[in-house]
Amino acid sequence: MTPAIRFSSAAVFAACLAAPVALTAQSLQDIARSGDDPAAILTYGGSYDLRRHSSLDQINRETVKRLAPVWSYSLADTRGQESFPLLKDGVLYVTTHQATVALDALTGRQIWKAMLDYPAETPRVACCGVVNRGLAMLEGRLFRTTLDAHVVALDAATGAEIWRRRAIDFKDGYSMTVAPLIANGVLITGVSGGEYGVRGFIDGWDPASGAHLWRTYTVPAPGEPGSETWRDGGDAWRFGGGPAWLTGSYDPALDTVYWGVGNAGPWNAGVRPGDNLYTGSMLALDPGTGAIKWHYQFTPNDPFDYDGTNELVLATLSVDGAPRRVVMQANRNGFSTCSTARPARCSRPILSWTAWTGRRRSIWRPGGRTRRRWPPPRGRARGSSSGLRRSAARTGRRWPSTPSLASPTPTPSTSAWTTPPSRRNTAPEPSISAPISPGSGRRGRAGRCAPSTR
Repeated sequence: MTPAIRFSSAAVFAACLAAPVALTAQSLQDIARSGDDPAAILTYGGSYDLRRHSSLDQINRETVKRLAPVWSYSLADTRGQESFPLLKDGVLYVTTHQATVALDALTGRQIWKAMLDYPAETPRVACCGVVNRGLAMLEGRLFRTTLDAHVVALDAATGAEIWRRRAIDFKDGYSMTVAPLIANGVLITGVSGGEYGVRGFIDGWDPASGAHLWRTYTVPAPGEPGSETWRDGGDAWRFGGGPAWLTGSYDPALDTVYWGVGNAGPWNAGVRPGDNLYTGSMLALDPGTGAIKWHYQFTPNDPFDYDGTNELVLATLSVDGAPRRVVMQANRNGFSTCSTARPARCSRPILSWTAWTGRRRSIWRPGGRTRRRWPPPRGRARGSSSGLRRSAARTGRRWPSTPSLASPTPTPSTSAWTTPPSRRNTAPEPSISAPISPGSGRRGRAGRCAPSTR
């Protein structure tokens, strides 16, 4: 079988594209089909499921040696380049931290360039690079964020600014580099700033008018679900981090957005006791209201900036011979996790493995069979994650059983844990487990689900 081509934000496969034609507006249905049309890239990641995959096969193992540069275009920018280009009707759209550019994809000719201006002191609160990650597109308009925490709409044909809205004051430590996401007619953005004492959030906007529709904070205030995981007794939640700087995925059939949340702040976990929801987590959101349907926390009380922002890839996999819709993430804590995209109760891994241990982890079987401890007993971890393992295990608590969505308070597990097998220096063996029975699923130590909004 001919290998498929993978999208890359660092390279542009322009030689096989048709010549530009007059720009036509695209609909929500066009965006949903973006992954099926190799001639159009209308959303970050190439498609709603963030697979970055194309069905094009003209570049393969036999022809790749004939690739040669056709054109180059200087972005005239010495900062980092992390933009994911969009493609519509033969026009390529690319961003930098200070410009948005439209190019003829066949020749590299600049069609228009729209410059941005922001206060000179803004880069002081951009922790991890003065960059921009790309655009969203809908009905002839482009949408982007700015380093000084604004959301901007541009005319895709001319680059003219249509509207601009301030999300928050960048002087409070916030910045924005995220590529927006269009989901069910709502423009969704997240913020950066987890290292600067911010309280993270995700916003919903009206693409037509720029009206602010909703805001979902990634760190709950006292009295909100999850606030009990900030046990300092003070105001750590006000500065608890939880940035949302990487674009989420969207399942139109489930009308659910999956968005990753970054590190808690400050990095010293000792000053913020508790699991610190919803930092280091995946949130399943209603795009219309921003309500949290459920969550899964990858790294409770994260002291190592592991984040939970890595791409959340959607797919339909065969699990025990039956198709199951899943969401997957390779997290920086060393574990790759695969969870049901629409859990009956609460998200739980059906597959989790790590390469640095050289063996599978948290592979669960129904009926009381194999259960492997995660995290392992103190002192058994190895590699850079050993501190995380000790941190997660230090309370000696067992993982909670699966709670009902109606109650965010977990019920302590009564099941016994078996000692994991001896470590082996073998290659990892990722494998999909049998279905997980209710009440026996393993989740992150926090493991609490937000109440369902449906």
